[in-house]
Amino acid sequence: MRIKFLATLLAALLLAACNNEPHTGTFTFTAIPDQDESQLEKRFGVVALYLEEKLGVPVQYVPVKSYAAAVTAFRNNEVQMAWFGGLSGVQARRLVPGSQAIAQGQEDTAFKSYFIAHTDTGLSPSDTLTEAFIEQPSFTFGSKGSTSGRLMPEFYLRDTFGKAPDALFDKVGFSGDHSRTIALVQSGAYATGAVNYKVWERELAEGKIDTDKVQVIWETPAYPDYHWTVRGDLNDKFGDGFTQRVTDVLLAIDDPALLDAFPREKFIPASNADYAPIEETAAEIGLLDEQ
Repeated sequence: MRIKFLATLLAALLLAACNNEPHTGTFTFTAIPDQDESQLEKRFGVVALYLEEKLGVPVQYVPVKSYAAAVTAFRNNEVQMAWFGGLSGVQARRLVPGSQAIAQGQEDTAFKSYFIAHTDTGLSPSDTLTEAFIEQPSFTFGSKGSTSGRLMPEFYLRDTFGKAPDALFDKVGFSGDHSRTIALVQSGAYATGAVNYKVWERELAEGKIDTDKVQVIWETPAYPDYHWTVRGDLNDKFGDGFTQRVTDVLLAIDDPALLDAFPREKFIPASNADYAPIEETAAEIGLLDEQ
């Protein structure tokens, strides 16, 4: 009887151990679609290969069609990590308690947006947003969930002129991403718009912007933006310390080709507290829970 009891106890302990064993399946991540698809594939394809080599587990980049889809994939545990903007990161962490911002680009501590205009408007660069800017017939944001393409530009429009964008312009649009914003203003489809300064500078360097047709009119003050966020249950799935391993691997990136794909000088530590100003701004203008 004693032997049978011990055998039953041992079997139970083994079963419990198996049930608590971390699942070392594929580590998946996504990113907000802030640029054209080819740029995203280039950037995150090499990131996936780098992470797989350093972490020793299969890694897969999962593309999504919208900012809201990135937040949803994170909430539903379809991905365990995401490259978010300030607003989308705040939204995702509110939906998945325990999630952590772990790394950001050095430049992301002081990000900014450019307000741009078609040259036919007659607008010229200024240190302030002038009344002439809101005399234009149309304005386009990027994605509805974009920090640099919607949240902060809307905040400064409201702060400067005391009205919502719909009350300032006859037509307000959402292009979907920064590359499209530039293209729409350059073509004259929209007179003005707001864009991520990094995307503008990259496309300008690549010769994709015709400065005879579109130019920067004003730049916002600095704010925190892009960052990597992981789910709070990452260690449960991949084993104790996995969150720290992912963090360390991201912070250790020093390959110029990999950094240039973002583009960032390097990655530095991030925390949820870094994005409190974004959460406060989103709450102030009613965008915190909008996706």
